[in-house]
Amino acid sequence: MENKKEVLLDLKNVKTYFPVKKGIMKKTVGHVKAVDDISIEIYKGETLGLVGESGCGKTTLGKSILQLIPATGGEMNYNFDGNYKNLRTLPKKEMDLARKRMQIVFQDPHSSLNPSFTIFQSLSDPLKKFGVEKKEDRRKIIGDLLESVNMRAEYMDRYPHEFSGGQRQRIGIARALSVNPEIIVCDEAVSALDVSIQAQVLNLLKKLKEERDLTYIFITHDLSVVEYISDRIAVMYLGRIVELADADELYKNKLHPYTKALLSAIFVAEPDRKTKRIILEGDVPSPMNPPSGCSFHPRCQYCMEVCKKERPELKKYVIEGSDHYVACHLVEQEMKKDA
Repeated sequence: MENKKEVLLDLKNVKTYFPVKKGIMKKTVGHVKAVDDISIEIYKGETLGLVGESGCGKTTLGKSILQLIPATGGEMNYNFDGNYKNLRTLPKKEMDLARKRMQIVFQDPHSSLNPSFTIFQSLSDPLKKFGVEKKEDRRKIIGDLLESVNMRAEYMDRYPHEFSGGQRQRIGIARALSVNPEIIVCDEAVSALDVSIQAQVLNLLKKLKEERDLTYIFITHDLSVVEYISDRIAVMYLGRIVELADADELYKNKLHPYTKALLSAIFVAEPDRKTKRIILEGDVPSPMNPPSGCSFHPRCQYCMEVCKKERPELKKYVIEGSDHYVACHLVEQEMKKDA
C-alpha cells in the first residue's frame, strides 16, 4: 500500500446490539453486544481481512456497514467523492443511491439466489433499479458480467440448480459487480467451496479488484485464505478488534495471545514454519454478558490482575517501520520495557 492512503470508509465507535426480551410483555432484559465499539479506517483499493472465531461479530459488522442490520451507535463515514457522510443518518433516498457503491457476496451461493428465477432475472433487478430499462441492454451487461467471472453469456437463461457451488458463487460475484460498486463485503465467500474451487474464486476476486479498482472487506475464519488475499488483517474477539496490522506484519510479529492461538492452528507444510499449537481452554464468553476488563482474560494463559479489571484500548505501535495495533495489557507492558 502507498504511504498516502485515501480513506473510503471511516468507522468510529460502531456498536450493534440486539435486545434480549423475556416474558409476556417482552421486556428487554439485556443486550447481545455483537459489535462493541469498533473504530477502523478502510482504505480505497485495499483488501481488509476480518477474522475470528464463529460468533465474534465479524458478519454483523459487515452487514451493519451495508445497513442490512442497523447499528445502534457510532458513525460510519463514507467518502462520497471527497464528501464524507454518515451512512447511519442518510435519508432513505440517499441511502438507496449509496447502495450502488456497496455490495455483498454472501456465504451460501445456493440460498443467495432465488431458485425460481433464471440468472438473467436475478441479475436484472439491480440493473432496473438503477436505470437500465431496456431488456436488450440488461442482457448485454449481464452477458459481459458473466464472461468477466469466467462463465458463458448464454448461462443467463439457466436456473441456479443447473450450476455447481463454485459457479453459483461466481454468479453471486457477478451480481455484486452489476452496479459497478466501490466496495464489496465478501462474507465467508469461499468457505462453502472445495479447496481447488476456493483457489479459483480467490484468484478471480484478486483479478477483478485490480481491473475494477475495488475495495474488499473479506470476512472469513480461514486464516490461510485471509493471508493470501488481504493487505491488512483485523482480528476480532467478542465484538471488538484486538489486533490490526498489515498481513505480512501480522503473520511475522503476532502480538496478541488470541492471535497467536489462532495462527498456531494453521497447517503449514514447510517444516521451518511450523509452530507449537496453542489450545485455548473454555468457550467464547456470552456477548450478552461479557467478562469485565479484557474480554479474553478468562481464556488467556498470561492473564494479570489488570486484565480482569481494565479493558485494554487498541493502541498503535510501530514495529520495523510498520503500524501495528493491539489491545493487550501484556503487550503494552512489554513495549514499555523495550522502549
